[in-house]
Amino acid sequence: MTSSLPPRAGRRCHNVLHPLHSSHYFSPDLATELAALGVTNERAGYFAVRSAAMGAVGAGTVTATFYNFSHELVARHVPAVWRAASPEDLLAARARAVDATLRRLLGADTLGSKEVAEAAELALRATEACVRTARPLYAAHADLPVPDAPHMALWHAVTLLREHRGDGHLAVLLDAELDPLEALVSHTATGKGMTPRWVLGTRGWHRPDWTAACDRLRGRGLLTADGDLTEAGTALRREIEEETDRLDRAPYEHLGAAGVARLTELGLALTTTALAAGAFPDDVFGKG
Repeated sequence: MTSSLPPRAGRRCHNVLHPLHSSHYFSPDLATELAALGVTNERAGYFAVRSAAMGAVGAGTVTATFYNFSHELVARHVPAVWRAASPEDLLAARARAVDATLRRLLGADTLGSKEVAEAAELALRATEACVRTARPLYAAHADLPVPDAPHMALWHAVTLLREHRGDGHLAVLLDAELDPLEALVSHTATGKGMTPRWVLGTRGWHRPDWTAACDRLRGRGLLTADGDLTEAGTALRREIEEETDRLDRAPYEHLGAAGVARLTELGLALTTTALAAGAFPDDVFGKG
């Protein structure tokens, strides 16, 4: 299919919007809200708020839809977390945390600006072309109501776009025959993924698991002895992103070239402000 958009326009738009969604996972506001519900473990909180839109699901569903977490880690917290708080209470706590996080990172004047309202309108229009089929995390979040406040409506739309792309990305990883940790290792090797320290500290894997995944990738000719991508590895990661773009083109085609360019411009300004305000720890991304 011939696209009406410039190359990688949808990916660029996604990349500048995504931090607006993911910043709340690193926010002290989320920890505060979850602690009030009795959820004090950081991993349990992450699994709970991200999967709550699907209901009180089991560990298998979370592992399947999140993909790159160790099932043993997931099973340590799910379904036990639902005994501490219901999915409905967790979704409400997440919304309060997102509101507080965006207010802290962006400031009241920005949140009340016409630019945020415009970004919300554009992002919501893009989501009109998202599809539920074979996209469980997107489909679950798409069933949630759109918030009234423009900055929350923007976050909701960005979340839909993020999960829509993510669900498609998992299908591409399966086709590329990259298991969860191989996907993480190869992404880290690009310099754009999480550092090994953050992967091992948050995804439930251990150093021998990481080493074994590196060995498997070297056996396929995708990773060098020093842990860098080979030409074949670089080509595979490029193909993965291009195929993910193809599966995720509908919302951006629907928005149109001018709309995507404007949403990218607005999203970049907002994300730049959030990053400058310390939205993420300094050592999260890179090869480490």
